[in-house]
Amino acid sequence: MTVSPPADAPPPELNLTDALVQLSFIVQAVLGRLAGEQGLSVTQLRMLAVLDDREIGMRQLAGILELEKSSVTGLVDRAERRGLVQRIAVPGNRRAVHVTVTSAGRAVVHQVRDAIDTELGQLAATLSESRQDTFRRTVESLIHHYATEHAIPL
Repeated sequence: MTVSPPADAPPPELNLTDALVQLSFIVQAVLGRLAGEQGLSVTQLRMLAVLDDREIGMRQLAGILELEKSSVTGLVDRAERRGLVQRIAVPGNRRAVHVTVTSAGRAVVHQVRDAIDTELGQLAATLSESRQDTFRRTVESLIHHYATEHAIPL
């Protein structure tokens, strides 16, 4: 028989790793639900977000997404069939192809981004402004460190 803690009991204290993992589960759940509402996976949404402000090659896209090139080819194929991205031939290099988001893809990215801003913004609003700023700077530092260590362009 499992005994539940009293309703007014404080939540158990998590170590930093557990806290980061639990937070990532929350963020992934929000992203998954909002991406799913658009008929996308989280990985497809990530790809569209990466392409929102740039035209890049398949290899670079694979590096940013930390996926094999063959997996990215499949992602691009599916998104292209839906009219969300397009391939662009690179002048002077018959084998090179760049990928860019279409206006339809950009609209999806912006719609989901607005929903994410709203939902995660409500969660973050439970913190004071100074705690939000400290948290943002801390997370930003972790992101930059990871990107540098893994040679991922931001």
